[in-house]
Amino acid sequence: MFMSEARSPTGPILYRGKAKTIYGTDRPDQVLIFFRDDITAGNGRKRAEIPGKGMLNSRISALLFAELERAGVATHFLEEREPGVMLARAVRIVPLEVVVRNRAAGSLSQRLGLPEGEPLSRPVVEHYYKRDDLGDPLINRDHIRVLGIASDDVVDRMEAVARRVNEILSARFARAGLVLVDFKLEFGLAGGELVVADELSPDTMRVWDAESGRRLDKDRFRRGWGGVLEGYEEIWRRLQES
Repeated sequence: MFMSEARSPTGPILYRGKAKTIYGTDRPDQVLIFFRDDITAGNGRKRAEIPGKGMLNSRISALLFAELERAGVATHFLEEREPGVMLARAVRIVPLEVVVRNRAAGSLSQRLGLPEGEPLSRPVVEHYYKRDDLGDPLINRDHIRVLGIASDDVVDRMEAVARRVNEILSARFARAGLVLVDFKLEFGLAGGELVVADELSPDTMRVWDAESGRRLDKDRFRRGWGGVLEGYEEIWRRLQES
């Protein structure tokens, strides 16, 4: 059980997000990512601190990034320096979040009137403009072109990679008796190469028990159900054991 926050790295702080802090290193092409115990929902309107959550997210992210790398998907991940601290390639983040959905849940269920948990006939890929001040709105291809966020070629590649990531991670979770309901990906450019970046954790995905449908992810915090750390710990344990 993880009961305390990892030691924060030394070095210049390059960026502080809602739940992670990015530190510079002695190499300009590498950064240290510190996973804090902060947890937020509703674009930061709901906040709390859950001791041990940062280390769990770091460990799960490292495991899943390594899984993608073995399958030939380029990521920013280099190594886990210690629980809670990840060494990664320095990237320029594309301000476009890619969400892949396998079942109706959350905002998709609300928008389309589908019951939560209903399997989709095919994975749905959505794009969100990465702008906290606008609430990270859902946007389409024409919006992306008007905003000049990314070229059609880059968006095509992001979508293709996201679908491949979905195949890899869905199979990985299935082996652990878990269902990957949906997840968010962020991408960055490292030396001109498009790579999967940010994190792969219960903060950025919905994960349910395959038999009972019990939810083990950040929805426990969003909806005030409690037991957030216990859910994250179960995901980590089952991924390790499978």
